Amino acid sequence: MLAHTKRRLFPDEDKSTAYAVADTQFAMAEWLPGQPVDAAVRDRLAPFNHVRIGSGYPDLVGVRDLESDLLAVERLGDEPPLIAIEAKGETSGGVDTQRGILQAYDRLHEANAAYLAAPAAAISETDRTLARELNVGVLGVDAAGSVTALEVPRVVGNRTTTEATALRFQASAQGVADASFGLNHPKNYLGYPLAHYAAGDTETLLSEYKVVSAVDSARQGAAFLGLIEEGVGVEGSASVELTSLGEEVVRFARARYGSVEAALEEFENWYRSGKRFADLAPAWSQLARRVLFDYEATELLVRELQCMHDDGFAEPSLVAVVEYLHELHPSFTVELFIRGTDGVRSRVLTEAGELQSAALEDGSVYHSPTVFQLKAMLYHAGILTQRGAEPSRLEPLEDIWALREPV
Repeated sequence: MLAHTKRRLFPDEDKSTAYAVADTQFAMAEWLPGQPVDAAVRDRLAPFNHVRIGSGYPDLVGVRDLESDLLAVERLGDEPPLIAIEAKGETSGGVDTQRGILQAYDRLHEANAAYLAAPAAAISETDRTLARELNVGVLGVDAAGSVTALEVPRVVGNRTTTEATALRFQASAQGVADASFGLNHPKNYLGYPLAHYAAGDTETLLSEYKVVSAVDSARQGAAFLGLIEEGVGVEGSASVELTSLGEEVVRFARARYGSVEAALEEFENWYRSGKRFADLAPAWSQLARRVLFDYEATELLVRELQCMHDDGFAEPSLVAVVEYLHELHPSFTVELFIRGTDGVRSRVLTEAGELQSAALEDGSVYHSPTVFQLKAMLYHAGILTQRGAEPSRLEPLEDIWALREPV
């Protein structure tokens, strides 16, 4: 039933910035003793995380602009709504729909919309009346998997202040759910807005000035760092616009070199250089540092690494960092560091959402754009002492995450 609900509210074909996780209790091989869960159901529910919303942990939580037949107001402000779902199925005592409605209502302390999902035949008029009074949506699921909105809630103001921010982070342009950074040097992303602004074809200019050959990865990373915005142009063609941060990169280049073309010529001097960017081009690395600090994950990492340093952990390993961060920001830490595919989170997290430390010693469980590309960029910008490593070569107990300039 929960899998059908996720398919209805968060369909695979939605290519927008939508993201949802099921609670870690559903990642287990058996939900009841002797009753194994079909692998296809677990795959449909994945990825998993233990996200606290209100005073508890909803069965399903995500971020998406819902259709008008599911939500009375499609959008509130600039962000898509945070949605929490409580599912109630058949048990020996029946279907506890009223408890599900009250649990969903509790989630409205932080969610923008909350639903009960239950077998359609078990939902009574009394249930629907209670749900309407509490502004809780009701989703009826039939045996064939069809999901019908029996009660549609109104969206309420965004009061998300805790770990639910991890879901918003993932669903934003700066999330890391499917892809983010494919390149490990900040110059590749700084060069993109310059080539876009310059006269001529962006891809051609990036190649001619030896900035980067992997244009798609450069564009994608520039978008994740907030340098550009990607959209749909005339007749469905892709469009790229500079953000205010991207425009600041252009201003920096023009002020220093007179034109973006002259600035791009400087990039040829850095081609294939293995030297730390902070030493090779100090002014540019300071610009990269400014851009990287606008990325939400960077600020969190640096702040907590400083706290670890103050607590006597000057050179913590990757495992130590993840364990430390998980105590303070559990959902965010899982979304940032741990892969959401191939059953990885089932290995790393217990049913209650706690870390299984032994699994963290395996480099393959980590998200490459964080432990390799992002860490390498933080190294080049002069923030961290060591580069990143690909998960296939990662030794988590020996991989050091230390600030180059702790205060």
